[in-house]
Amino acid sequence: MIAIACDHGAFALKEAVKTHLLARGLEVRDFGTDSTASCDYADFCGPAAKAVACGECERGIVLCTTGIGASITANKVRGIRCALLSDLMSARLTRQHNDTNMMALGAGVVGEKLALEIVDVWLDTGFEGGRHQRRIDKIAALEQEQLG
Repeated sequence: MIAIACDHGAFALKEAVKTHLLARGLEVRDFGTDSTASCDYADFCGPAAKAVACGECERGIVLCTTGIGASITANKVRGIRCALLSDLMSARLTRQHNDTNMMALGAGVVGEKLALEIVDVWLDTGFEGGRHQRRIDKIAALEQEQLG
């Protein structure tokens, strides 16, 4: 199952991505928002990230106008590796090398056609493991450290 969430600035793109995912035969859990009324991305992207982190959803896609706030929010949740994507090469490499479990898109940065291509590449690319696993383990260790 794919978690999906956005704020008002990315509502139209979220709906297009959701339709695309469903057409691919994937299950989607929509965390909102459900309109273009002004709202805060953290209210929707945070719960989506938590659902991925706890295993309720396999992966997640979060969106806002730039994708920056959505990606920052997701990355605050322990166990999440969310990449802000705007090109196909990064979509492929972030799965191969970083084993990202979430991705973020900026509705004001990428158009619908490119966004759907990015989603497909990200979903269809596997993690290479090997030397990259060592790096993922180091990232996970950082999450376990306490501040101060």
